[in-house]
Amino acid sequence: MNFAELAAFAGRNPILSSALAGLTLAILGMEAMRLLRGGHRLAPAALTALVNREDALVLDVRVAADFEKGHIPGAKQLALAEVKPEHKLLAMAKSRPVVLVCKAGQSAEGAASMLRKAGFERVFVLDGGIDGWQQAGLPLAKGR
Repeated sequence: MNFAELAAFAGRNPILSSALAGLTLAILGMEAMRLLRGGHRLAPAALTALVNREDALVLDVRVAADFEKGHIPGAKQLALAEVKPEHKLLAMAKSRPVVLVCKAGQSAEGAASMLRKAGFERVFVLDGGIDGWQQAGLPLAKGR
């Protein structure tokens, strides 16, 4: 298919062409926003490997009550508002990978960006959050 055929198709199908252009722009916009947030996404299986191989610090930024109902084994609870580079949990982990976990993988993005700006080189957000962890069939620990 050459450009002339593509232009002719677009002329005959304006609704399809507009829909394709809109979807393309939406995907590009979402990817640009993801890159600008500063956090890299990490799949649940990759989190397990990162913890086992590189002693990653897993910080659950949900409220304490939700953390106690179920969290990733070995995770530490730190409220989202307390995620600051100078916090004692983070100050000792600047050279380690840090993985932030929230409910669905969205609210931890801002904290990840802040940590990167503070010099943390390996900051990740668990893709899908604790919901994604459960959907992957991985275990949760209860209590503190």
